[in-house]
Amino acid sequence: MTSSFHRTLTLPAPLCEQAAHHLEQAVQRAVDGAAAPWRAFREAATGSCTLPVAVVEQAAACLLVLAAESAQTVRPSALRALIGVALHLRDAVHAAQRPALTTGLW
Repeated sequence: MTSSFHRTLTLPAPLCEQAAHHLEQAVQRAVDGAAAPWRAFREAATGSCTLPVAVVEQAAACLLVLAAESAQTVRPSALRALIGVALHLRDAVHAAQRPALTTGLW
């Protein structure tokens, strides 16, 4: 991940690919706001997996909505995987928004 002063995140390739897969499902289920992050993640999964923080945050929110909407219709293992990806994305955003630690004397 990048420092808090950057507006992009570089995600691990497997996480980027999983997010793209789940976002595609969100688009198919017509989750509001899922199309833009799906396109961004799909494109990033073939390259460096560097995405704007806002897109990662939007993707996490869309995946949590998808999890809530599909909780009664998917296998528990699939639901856990979906929620896991959403939480990893959310955690990456939170880590990027934390102020960088400074070392040395004040």
